[in-house]
This record gives sequence, C-alpha cells and structure tokens, in this order.
Amino acid sequence: MAKKSDYFESICKVSRAFGTALDKDEILNLIVQSAIDTMNGKAACLFLADEEKDVFVPVAQKGLSDNYLHAKPMHAKKVVNDALKGGYLAVRDATTDTRLENLEEKRAEGIASMLVVPVMVKEKAIGVLSLYTVKERDFKKEEAEFMRALAEQGGMAIEQARLLERIRKYSALFHDLSSAINSSLDLKKIMHIMTAEIVQALGMKGVAILLLDENTGLLGLVASHGISEEFINKGRLSDEKSVVQTLKGETVAIKDAAADKWYSSTRTVYGKEMKKEGIASMLSVPVKSKDKVIGVMRLFSSVKREFSEDTINIVSALAHQGALAIQNSSMYMMLQNDMDNLKNELWSHKSWF
Repeated sequence: MAKKSDYFESICKVSRAFGTALDKDEILNLIVQSAIDTMNGKAACLFLADEEKDVFVPVAQKGLSDNYLHAKPMHAKKVVNDALKGGYLAVRDATTDTRLENLEEKRAEGIASMLVVPVMVKEKAIGVLSLYTVKERDFKKEEAEFMRALAEQGGMAIEQARLLERIRKYSALFHDLSSAINSSLDLKKIMHIMTAEIVQALGMKGVAILLLDENTGLLGLVASHGISEEFINKGRLSDEKSVVQTLKGETVAIKDAAADKWYSSTRTVYGKEMKKEGIASMLSVPVKSKDKVIGVMRLFSSVKREFSEDTINIVSALAHQGALAIQNSSMYMMLQNDMDNLKNELWSHKSWF
C-alpha cells in the first residue's frame, strides 16, 4: 500500500498542473501516471463515456497494449453503476469477476486486480478511472479515496477543456453569422450557418428552422440539417404543445422528446416518429424579429441531455441574429423586386415616345 504522504504529493502535483501551461491531455496523462506510481500499479486508464454508443473511449492511458485497448469496447452504464454504488469498484480477480467485461483479454494482458472509480462532473458520472495490477490484491479504502481524488482532478480538467472549446465554438458561430449578415444577403449562406454549423458546434443530431406564413398563420420549413425527409413531412406542427409555447416567445427544453405530455391530445402524437428518427431530446427556441415571433428553431439530440443555461442562451442569441438576417434579406429581395418593377414601368413609358 502507498504511503499517505505519496497521496498528498501526487494530488498536489496534479493540482499545480492546472496553474501551468499544461493542456488537458498532459494533465490527464499526469493523472494516470500518478495513479500507477503512487499505487504501484501495472497500468491505468481514464475512459470517457460515449453516450450515443454507450461505450467507454480511452482518453489517457499508461501501461496497456493497443491490442487490449482496441479489443472490445467496454459498455458504460454497468461499470459506472457498479462503481457508483459504493463510490468505487474493487476487483481482486479481474479475470473471473462477472461484473467486468472482456475477461479473456484481461488474462492475456496480465491483469490480476482492478480498482475502478467514477469520473464525476457536476454530480454526473462521465467516465471512469481504472487502475490495473500484476498481482492479486485487496484495495484499502484510503487507496480508493486517493483514486477518487485523482478522478475528480480529471473531471475538472475535462470540464475546463470543454468550457474553453464551447467558448471557441460559440465565438466562431457568432463571428461567421455576423460576417454573413454584414457581407452578404445570401439567405442560403445564412441558413447554412444556422443549421449545419450549429449542429456541428453544439454536437446535435439535427436542426430545423420554421417560419410563420403571415397569410395562413401556419409554420413552414425554410431550412434543416441532419433530419430525414420522412420526419420533416410527418405532419403539421402548429398545434403541437411545445410549438405553441415557443410561438408565445417561450424557450422549451425537452429531455424526453418521445414523451406524450409534450403533444396536444387533439392530434396524432409524434412520440413514435421522434423515436424512429433517433431523437432523444429537443430544444425549441423562438425566432424573433424585434418583439415579434416570426418562427421556431428546433434542435434535436440523439441522446437524452439536459440543456445547460449557456447552451440555451447561445441558441436563443443565434436565433435572434438569424431573424435579423432573414428580415434584412427579405427586405433586400423586396427592394430588388420594386426596382425591377420600376425599371419595367420606365421602359414601357419610353416606348410611348
């Protein structure tokens, strides 16, 4: 067992790394190396959960072969749930314990025992930190606590990196959209930024922008990305509960898009269509020109997610920017038509002389 002073020194070393020029990958590599050195392990690996595929993806590791890492993907929910039950998962014989997967691969890799702790971010398990030993061993509570402290540092590094990445992506979106508004009145270019680029930047499955027809009062699709024609043409949306709320100027975040409670009881429920399309969560924000709602912007996620306040704010701001761009482009086209009509009238007058 490692000495308590080693635990303290290792945690201090990782904590100091946050105040240096080290990037996320260097910090995560330092964490797994600290786990090996302090715990006298064979190897260590930090995995993040891929929520779409429900598997673990290694983001930092030391001491494991490529054959082991790429043998079979490890499923996320079971191991995380087992680790969360007692705060950690200690396995004396990693080659026979049925709580684990890939037992034969562990035997071939020379792994005897394992200690697994969850990586937590804002009270949510986003992955695990695993330690592997060559000889069978019983892990003490203080060893598990040390590993949990390292995993917490890893979660902080990941969250910090994600925050910076979100800031960069949001800034780029605003820059691109503002540039398009200032330099071009091409509505297709503006719609591309508001659909394809937003999907990529926010990690969404798809997006749809619907505008109100002033004559009929109905919503019409003007742009979409990442969703099928079948889903787009599933039926009228104007009386869907979430759409009605959005048209009143409210933002609606739906964690379970297939739930019937979000749909009007007076028409066909679209929960089945949502599920078939692979949509788990949805965010619906009003497209407003000044104080008037002119449409709805809907973002779709393939995994259930809570939409953070900063995500809602950025989408709402982009929808507002997009509304200005749509209005400017529409006014420009109206002016062009007026100019063409005026030229035609002048030409007809000239024919009189």
